[in-house]
Amino acid sequence: MGIKSFKPTSPARRFYSVSDFKEITKGAQPPKKLTEHQTSTGGRNNNGRITSRFRGGGHKQRYRIIDWHRKKIGVPAKVATVEYDPNRTARIALLHYADGEKLYILAPDGINVGDTIISSRHADIKPGNSLTLRFIPLGTTIHNIELKKGKGAQLVRSAGTGAILMAKDGDYAQVRLPSSEVRLVHLDCHATIGQVSNPDHANISIGKAGRSRWLGRRPHNRGVVMNPVDHPMGGGEGRSSGGRHPCSPWGQLSKGLKTRNNKRTDGMIVKRRSK
Repeated sequence: MGIKSFKPTSPARRFYSVSDFKEITKGAQPPKKLTEHQTSTGGRNNNGRITSRFRGGGHKQRYRIIDWHRKKIGVPAKVATVEYDPNRTARIALLHYADGEKLYILAPDGINVGDTIISSRHADIKPGNSLTLRFIPLGTTIHNIELKKGKGAQLVRSAGTGAILMAKDGDYAQVRLPSSEVRLVHLDCHATIGQVSNPDHANISIGKAGRSRWLGRRPHNRGVVMNPVDHPMGGGEGRSSGGRHPCSPWGQLSKGLKTRNNKRTDGMIVKRRSK
């Protein structure tokens, strides 16, 4: 995995960079049974109103169905291909299980075609194997972590991320997440050994506006350049900094205001994420 840059044949090419895709299996096509149709919302909800601004357009994509549960306990699987997924930053791996079933998982960093992995409490501590936190040694780097037993992985799924198993106490483990937050997770929740693939994703430079449009990201216009009727920070003669604390068009403060409102799970956070 690496970054490919280009000669500055145009102003956009000067800063344009892409992944070299060396880890991708050439000629691999996703099985039809593991893909499904995906509609583009354009940031609109079921009433047709825009609830997420600055989204729309983008290239058409088919969704790859990922096995977040790693439910085939004790059945070994061989890595058949490592593929690009247009819906996420990480790579995905196609597994051929010994019983004939084929499933996609998030590809851990360092996994190769031909490797054998398994989901079992007796599995070796090597990238790709899935175990409950109860049987994973302290200090191990993990990803694809469940928050509720049997619900499927919800945490640490982005490219290059990894959490660390810090401690075990009673029925809960302390896991340090990529944000530096330390959180309690039940010992019977599953996690996958290793770091998520494609760690160089953070170093890619978009390079030009059109590439953001391919990804479905529309231009983001700042509040200070609007009129007062459109934004609380709008208006002013010449260039103005807004004259008030930065906020959304509806007055929600955007710097420093804590917006987390889930008291039910506050007790699961041992240490808040660092600023």
